[in-house]
Amino acid sequence: MPHVINVFACVMLTDPFADANAENSGAGTKEYVHIRIQQRNGRKSLTTVQGLKKEFSYNKILKDLKKEFCCNGTVVQDPELGQVIQLQGDQRKNVSTFLTQVLLCCFFGDCCYLIVF
Repeated sequence: MPHVINVFACVMLTDPFADANAENSGAGTKEYVHIRIQQRNGRKSLTTVQGLKKEFSYNKILKDLKKEFCCNGTVVQDPELGQVIQLQGDQRKNVSTFLTQVLLCCFFGDCCYLIVF
């Protein structure tokens, strides 16, 4: 009778994601700022900004954004995402240029990276 090896038992013994879960792997260490648009009704839309560093004052950033773009906005506390800045209208390009000009975000370097959806 031939010897049969249980393939499923061998797969369960090895963890294919062990390298990614290691603390010194560097995976997931980059901070991203997400700038998204949410369509409301008709032509109305909201721009959301999330992922800024915790040490920044969200209310001061919001005040500058509102003054710069002549729009209304608020800071919303989300249980999963933390603090999220919401602005009225499609302000994606404006917010991305504003954040790069005041050096809150940069495309390369040790700062957080900027993602625009």
